[in-house]
Amino acid sequence: MPELPEVQALAAFLDERATGHAFASLRVAAIAAMKTFDPPLSALDGARIEGVRRHGKFVDVESAGLHLVFHLARAGWLRWYDEVPATPVKPGRSPLALRVRLDDASGFDLTEAGTKKSLAVYVVRSPDEVPGIARLGPDPTAPGFTLDDFSGILDGRRTQIKGLLRDQSVFAGIGNAYSDEILHAARLSPYLLAAKLTPEQLDQLYRAMRDTLAEAVAVASGRPPAELKDAKRRAMRVHGRTGETCDVCGDTVRQVIFADSTFQYCPGCQTGGKPLADRVRSRLVK
Repeated sequence: MPELPEVQALAAFLDERATGHAFASLRVAAIAAMKTFDPPLSALDGARIEGVRRHGKFVDVESAGLHLVFHLARAGWLRWYDEVPATPVKPGRSPLALRVRLDDASGFDLTEAGTKKSLAVYVVRSPDEVPGIARLGPDPTAPGFTLDDFSGILDGRRTQIKGLLRDQSVFAGIGNAYSDEILHAARLSPYLLAAKLTPEQLDQLYRAMRDTLAEAVAVASGRPPAELKDAKRRAMRVHGRTGETCDVCGDTVRQVIFADSTFQYCPGCQTGGKPLADRVRSRLVK
């Protein structure tokens, strides 16, 4: 799933390429991807794009008082064209969800692999009309987001820190991959309860979060969409590296499997050398 650094790069890419151009056409191939009907998608025809920005994992294309907002979900992606293919868009089983053509013939496709379709597209008058944006927590990369802010959010929460980092209503933009990387950098177990973190551990986690995301944003910055996935994979230290050697302590990176997801961690760095149970409904290891 694209997370904060990749979505930030996609928004910046579109802002550079599309701002100032007008929508020439917008064609839906996956009807289920459209989550709104008023205003209709056709309301954007001919409208000039005024800017593109990010809200959590959402991309917001602003145009003539309206917003084309999309969320790529777990398996979605954006494909940019300097010249959009002339082939007609037909609803069906292809990965294509939406095709956008601009007034200079450039544009992009929103695509989604797999059978579980969750990619979402909205046309709204305000970004806050999108439910997922309305409930977003603070942006953890914002310049004014302090350690005191972070500590206040976690204070008293008897919830595992892995889950809190991924909760979009708590911190906007962090997903499974970067929560793994943040916890590895902080040298903390994913199963620690937020309420039990010491002041020193809170400081470690805050700094690891800020530094990990800043480094990932720098890696993604300026890259075209076609390069972002590979750049993200290469930069990961534990996520997606089950069975490989941790480059910090030399232990073996392990994973925990749940019903619909997995996460990776390093026992040597994060759990005092003790592996977490690797099975569905894994038992908590303190």
